[in-house]
Amino acid sequence: MSSARGLFRATGNTARPVMVDMIDGEAIYAAEIPREKDDFYPTPPEPTRAIIKAERGRLAQFDAIWEPACGDGAMVREMQAAGLGATPSDMVDRGIGADIRSFYDFDEAPSKAILTNPPFNECNSGRWIRHALDTLGVEYMALLLPFSWPGAEMRAGLWARNPPARVYLMRWRIDFTGAGAPPMLNAWYVWDGETNQEDTRLLMLSRSDAGQEGFDL
Repeated sequence: MSSARGLFRATGNTARPVMVDMIDGEAIYAAEIPREKDDFYPTPPEPTRAIIKAERGRLAQFDAIWEPACGDGAMVREMQAAGLGATPSDMVDRGIGADIRSFYDFDEAPSKAILTNPPFNECNSGRWIRHALDTLGVEYMALLLPFSWPGAEMRAGLWARNPPARVYLMRWRIDFTGAGAPPMLNAWYVWDGETNQEDTRLLMLSRSDAGQEGFDL
C-alpha cells in the first residue's frame, strides 16, 4: 500500500514499502522501519485491556494465565491490574522474573490458558499454534495477530483443523513502535476448548473497550 508512506512523514522517518503478508497471491505492503533487536515490540496497554474486558469471565476460570512471549511484562502488568494471575516466560531476560526459555522447550504448559502477542513468523508457519494446541494441550489461547492473518492460502489447512472460537477485530490501529500506526488492522484470535460451536464468531472491539473499568473479576 503506497499510502503507508504518509504514516511516517510526521516523524521525519523515511519509509520504503515492503511486503508483510500474502493473501490469495496478492502482496500486502507496509512501510519499512528498522527492526528492534530480538523483534522486541512491547504491546501497548489498550489491546490487552480490551481483550481482558471482553473475555474476563472465561479468563477468571484459570488460576493463572501464561504469557510465553512476555518481553518486559507489558501484558503481564495488565493481567495483574485486572486481578488475574500471570505466569511469564520468554527467551530473553528483561528483568521481570520470567522463566527464560523458548516456548518450544516447554513439554508441559505452566497454565492451560495463554494470552500473548506471539512472534508473527511462528504463527505464519502455524508452528506456534500446533505446539500450543497439539503438544501442550492448552484449553484456551488468545493471540494478537494481523486481521489479514487467516487470509493466506498457506494457512487454510491450519484453520480447517484448528479454527478459533472467536475473533475480535480491533477498530483502531495499534502503534507498536512509536513511529506511527501501521496500515494494517489487528485482531485477537481466541481458541477455546470449552466452546462447541462449529463456526468462528467475528466480534468487534472499540478503543472505548480498553478502559480499566469493569475489572471486578
